[in-house]
Amino acid sequence: MDVLDDLLAGTKARGGIFNLTIMDPPWAVHIADEAPLALASLVRGSAWIVRDGAEPVRMEERDVAVLRGPEPYVVADEPGTAPQLRIHPGGLCEPLPGAPVDYSARLGVRTHGGRPEGAAMVVSGTYQLDGDVSRRLLTALPSVLVVPAAEVAGHVMDLVLGEIQNDEPGQQSVLDRWLDLALITTLRAWFARPESHAPGWYRAQSDPVVGLALRLLHEAPAHPWNVVELAERTDVSRASLSRRFTALVGEAPIAYLTGWRITLAADSLRTTDDTVETIARRVGYANAFALSVAFKRVRGISPTAHRRSPAA
Repeated sequence: MDVLDDLLAGTKARGGIFNLTIMDPPWAVHIADEAPLALASLVRGSAWIVRDGAEPVRMEERDVAVLRGPEPYVVADEPGTAPQLRIHPGGLCEPLPGAPVDYSARLGVRTHGGRPEGAAMVVSGTYQLDGDVSRRLLTALPSVLVVPAAEVAGHVMDLVLGEIQNDEPGQQSVLDRWLDLALITTLRAWFARPESHAPGWYRAQSDPVVGLALRLLHEAPAHPWNVVELAERTDVSRASLSRRFTALVGEAPIAYLTGWRITLAADSLRTTDDTVETIARRVGYANAFALSVAFKRVRGISPTAHRRSPAA
């Protein structure tokens, strides 16, 4: 398992909210659904994504955008167009002055807008993420990213339109799986772009030495790793491994492993009733005391305090 696999394993759509918006110019939709992560694609037309404090971002037909929340944003035909619709949490649509008639609303997929053959058609889905593993992925993303249609797997994007326009049994599950696949292919294409400034852990995966070291750490985080064994497994010296790993990832191998173990422990503390002792052994610490010392050093609070605190 590589790093992106591990992070995406905690980022799965479950009961995702899907919207199909069809409008004629001038059109604009204010998205205020507070979703931590959203994915959108233009089935027809072109659009701008407008967000406070950032330059508007252009989208062309079949391009795919990933938007990091929960801050609101506007999707419009032109940056200055006033919104006619506002999407609230749960996909609820509020008509604003100048709104077209909402011609359809179906279970699982909310369709908003005017005539079905309108000039612009935007399909979107949202993730309700929680947990530290998912947050690790979110922090690696800009607030808005757009990947051109030519760089995203075309059949992945074609699938959703037929599914969204039909009420069939199991539709929610199909759309959730589509959202997962679309997110994976889009992020992979984005991180490969020079302007993405991909995080060190992603760039390092292509390095024959550091990439292997990362895979080993993620495949067995509870293993009692040290630099000596990692160097032996990657067939380089300790000094060479430490130097290359730190240069590419941004921190030393054992420091990276500690951060990953604490991330896994933090998720388990919030999502299970397992004892601190059990979680400690699962992520690679000898006992609850050892985990508590490391957890407090990294997070500033004890595992028990983290479990009791409200999720961020």
